[in-house]
Amino acid sequence: MVDAHQTFVIVGAGLAGAKAAETLRAEGFTGRVILIGDERDHPYERPPLSKGYLTGSAERDSVFVQQPGWYAEHDVELHLGEPVVHLDKDAGTISLGDGTTLAYDKLLLATGSEPRRLDIPGTDLAGVHHLRRLAHADRLKHVLTSLGRENGHLVIAGAGWIGLEVAAAARGYGAEVTVVEPHPTPLHTVLGPELGSVFADLHAEHGVRFAFGTQLTGITGQDGMVLAALTDDGEEHPAHDVLAAIGAAPRTALAEAAGLALAPREEGGGVAVDASLRTSDPHIFAAGDIAGAEHPLLGHRVRVEHWANALNGGPAAARAMLGREVCYDRIPYFFTDQYDLGMEFSGHAAPGTYDQVVCRGDVGKRQFIAFWLREGRVLAGMNVNVWDVTEQIQHLIRSRREVDPEALSDPSVPLTSFLD
Repeated sequence: MVDAHQTFVIVGAGLAGAKAAETLRAEGFTGRVILIGDERDHPYERPPLSKGYLTGSAERDSVFVQQPGWYAEHDVELHLGEPVVHLDKDAGTISLGDGTTLAYDKLLLATGSEPRRLDIPGTDLAGVHHLRRLAHADRLKHVLTSLGRENGHLVIAGAGWIGLEVAAAARGYGAEVTVVEPHPTPLHTVLGPELGSVFADLHAEHGVRFAFGTQLTGITGQDGMVLAALTDDGEEHPAHDVLAAIGAAPRTALAEAAGLALAPREEGGGVAVDASLRTSDPHIFAAGDIAGAEHPLLGHRVRVEHWANALNGGPAAARAMLGREVCYDRIPYFFTDQYDLGMEFSGHAAPGTYDQVVCRGDVGKRQFIAFWLREGRVLAGMNVNVWDVTEQIQHLIRSRREVDPEALSDPSVPLTSFLD
């Protein structure tokens, strides 16, 4: 039975928002819970959009956070296909696109990110795609199936996680793939120059062509359809479809217009929140992709755009909304699956923050663990086709303990020995 003594509103019906609503009920909150999303699909998880669902190894229904009936059963008022167009933090209200105004006692912003757009001629052609929403994945899956059947060409702008995962999916369908990337290796800003070549070699072995050190300057077409992609080195790459995978931007317009503090761009941007995920307004919280959070362990502000942050950040924000003591200090974590390579990454090691990369295992066989160190302390770790070590890697990061790099590189030395 809902007691309308308090109303908690969640803007953003993705994983973070849905998990926040679930946590509010699990923690015994009996007030109104209103969950608002601008998509018409029920809340879903995004990793399958470029992994299992896109490759065909998972069914479409597997992406949803809860069964559709869960929300009504738990008295969560779900508003789908309803954009929030205005936030008045002084009045404690939000306004929907249909003119409805809702008052809140506590508000959670979980509006996520949106794909960055290519600013070049030809992006209005029918064969130019982005991958962020379930509807995008539906369309792209159909495209990849057709390309594979017809030996068609896909050009991907960007060799980040989304670009590489889609490249692997496309090759699985039999499509020809060219990836255009301005950096000298894939994942250059994440893994640095030391390990990006692992992914370059992996994809090259599966027939993906790379154009490193270049970027798209235009897309040509005829009768509204894509014919080729042009790069700044003068090359013309045949293409039937183009995927823009050049990153994502936090959806902060609502917060910015309301006067909430934003995190500096050099610290990742997003809505500035403290370690309890509270914004500059004491009644408003933020979680997921848009939260530029003060991280107690890392010692600086960080914004994380990955699944685990939404999965854990939503519940943490919900507990903070309930007045619980919250210190959100989760180690950033993400994973990828490409062909026969599975990888997990823990920590945060932006270029310029580390002074050494240490590997244990066989990098050539793509069965190893890599560690990013600064002054002998582990900042991040990536396990590639080595399993059940994430907890140990994260404990090592948390310990801030100085380690012997030579011993760390030796597979015969148990990781647990560094935690004694």
